[in-house]
Amino acid sequence: MGAAHGVGGHFVLLLVSFRSIVVPTVAIGLNLLSTAAAFGLVVAVFQWGWGNNLLGFPQVDGIAPWIPLFLFAVLFGLSMDYHVFLLSRIKERHDAGYGTREAVAFGLSRTGSLITGAALIMVAVFAGFALGDLAEFAQMGFGLAAAVIIDATVVRSILVPAVMTLLGERNWYLPRWLQWLPRVSIEGAPAAASAARVEREPEPALLP
Repeated sequence: MGAAHGVGGHFVLLLVSFRSIVVPTVAIGLNLLSTAAAFGLVVAVFQWGWGNNLLGFPQVDGIAPWIPLFLFAVLFGLSMDYHVFLLSRIKERHDAGYGTREAVAFGLSRTGSLITGAALIMVAVFAGFALGDLAEFAQMGFGLAAAVIIDATVVRSILVPAVMTLLGERNWYLPRWLQWLPRVSIEGAPAAASAARVEREPEPALLP
């Protein structure tokens, strides 16, 4: 129940922040994908024994009961932070009058290296837990490290730009009955100032 409330809260916040019903739907779907991939890897390595001898992890009869909920809470929070960081740059460019394809290229070029760098730091931290002697901490550290790598490389750098490019202007669809939602600037800057700032920046190379 708590996990459902957390997902619902993220959906509402993204809906209000980006004034789109498509953006939060795609964001939550992709975040659940990376979380499910992490769960699968933890089960495959620790419970089924896939590569555990190579990695030096013990094989267990079952995953600790608190691991799934803990992984979900941490991973969903981290991946949502990365997603909002990327989307804010994309929407900033789109609001300045550029098309979705150009906005996605701009957002990825401005945030890709920062997201990757932050992810590598988190992976190094989580790897410390994974190398410990306690099986439960090893499961936690390995799951978090694997999920952050998947989220930063596959989801955030490939799937999000690809899906948003394919959807085009439909990314910003907001039903008529939700038009009453307030216009919110995520960084607290007026929309006009953001647009003026973006227009002064050089045009990024388009995605292939």
